[in-house]
Amino acid sequence: MTANILQDYLPTDASPISPLLEKEAFPLFFTSPVIPSRAPASSRLPVPVSESTSEAGPGLDSDRAPPPAALLHRSLTIQPQEIISGNGIYLTLSSGKTIIDACGGAAVACIGHGNEEVLLAVMKQMRKVSYVHTLTYTTDSAEELAHVLLDGNPYGLEKAFFVSSGSEAMDAALKLARQYHYELALPSGNTQRTHYISRLQSYHGTTLGAMAVSSNLPRKKPYASLQLPVVSFVAPAYEYQYRSAAETTTAQYVDRLLAELEAEIHRIGSDRVIAFVAEPVVGATSACTPAPPGYFHGVRQICDRYGILLILDEVMCGAGRAGTFFAFEQEADGCVPDILTMGKGLGGGYVPIAAVLASKKVVDVLRQGSGGFNHGQTYQAHPVSCAAALAVQRIIRRDGLVAHCAAMGRVLEELLRAGLGPLKYVGDVRGRGLFWGVEFVQEREGKRSFTTAVRFGARVQSVAADMGVVVYPGNGTVDGSRGDHVIVAPPYTVTKEDLRVIVDVLKKAYRVVEMEVDETGLSNNIGKKENN
Repeated sequence: MTANILQDYLPTDASPISPLLEKEAFPLFFTSPVIPSRAPASSRLPVPVSESTSEAGPGLDSDRAPPPAALLHRSLTIQPQEIISGNGIYLTLSSGKTIIDACGGAAVACIGHGNEEVLLAVMKQMRKVSYVHTLTYTTDSAEELAHVLLDGNPYGLEKAFFVSSGSEAMDAALKLARQYHYELALPSGNTQRTHYISRLQSYHGTTLGAMAVSSNLPRKKPYASLQLPVVSFVAPAYEYQYRSAAETTTAQYVDRLLAELEAEIHRIGSDRVIAFVAEPVVGATSACTPAPPGYFHGVRQICDRYGILLILDEVMCGAGRAGTFFAFEQEADGCVPDILTMGKGLGGGYVPIAAVLASKKVVDVLRQGSGGFNHGQTYQAHPVSCAAALAVQRIIRRDGLVAHCAAMGRVLEELLRAGLGPLKYVGDVRGRGLFWGVEFVQEREGKRSFTTAVRFGARVQSVAADMGVVVYPGNGTVDGSRGDHVIVAPPYTVTKEDLRVIVDVLKKAYRVVEMEVDETGLSNNIGKKENN
């Protein structure tokens, strides 16, 4: 760490821990991808700047203080920075400063911001019709989007069901799985299958049903008394932190995970389990964690053995983000879901939209039984949302962006491993495609995490944001309370030069926080207190 970096990137009166990061009462689930600035504007990365620097909006007097926010933000104490425009990988703040969006929000903005083709598609659909009720009507935008996603019935997936968020998609998937087993038991409909199995350190959504099969503890804590009693959890496929010293090979670790899943099925009763729910690459909860080779192949075999459905959640890692359109395509020896959810990369952030894709196996049971899915929503298959998502998906296919994502992902991996991998407090660099996590640890050899009071990942994110690059921070990486990470997930359109800038700034931000921690003794003093 050089004095020049400190002089360039830290204000002279900077506190080792910013006021925001000292707020122990600040809930983990309020964490924003953009943490308020810690450094002066002059210290930030020189990137394109908007011509306009006025902070006054329409009808506002720039000399008068703005009124208190009427919008309920994620925090009642921290006001988010206002974004006034976006173009490609850049976002422009109301101050006129422009920053690189290196995480796509939450791995959402897959084709970048401000795409004119998507705008025109939305306007065209709105001129035709903006809303219809799907109980009676359909639209060509919804029908065409389903055809684009399911052209040729890839991997046996046959039908698409469109909703407005990943949480809604998971709720619908859970209901669809239950209805499948219910209709298998017709005409009586009597079935004992009422139980779901999920994994620790997973996240599947914020609605009550999706939250029930999630294990993101900070998000669940206030609602613990409302959680469904028909969900249980097995260990995560998180080799870096969970493989034991006695397991000398990855295969031994995988064998233990599969044995635990099968034991849990027997504990519940193999005729009582509806589905097993998992993310092919775990997202924000444990920072882009792929399962070890052979894991999902074994999971698929176990599910088939006991007549259990496999629900794969690709809301964050799917739609090309992992370097293949479906993230599960990369699993060794094959692992095809019965039901799949997808979301963020489906509409690229231009509209709220997500989907449930159902296999022929599931659809055939409904087709031969009741003849329909007993679930529906007001904004299901919304015409404008579907038109925007259709435009996004056509751009992805026309421009070869999934292949580009895979190629740039290899560049990003190399840059992260070379630039950050050897650093003192970097424990692991992992991911696929343009979906990479960097996990920070206090002690590399023992993989021991920093305490929550250090907030290492959030501080790295904050300094990087001041330098002009926004990454996605996270904590509770290991078990819901211990662990820090940041996620890098830029748009699929990113270039090699963009990636070099992103990783260079991230490394400089890390160096600033490393020196802060070392100089204040937080690494040795606070770290020992929590981990003992």
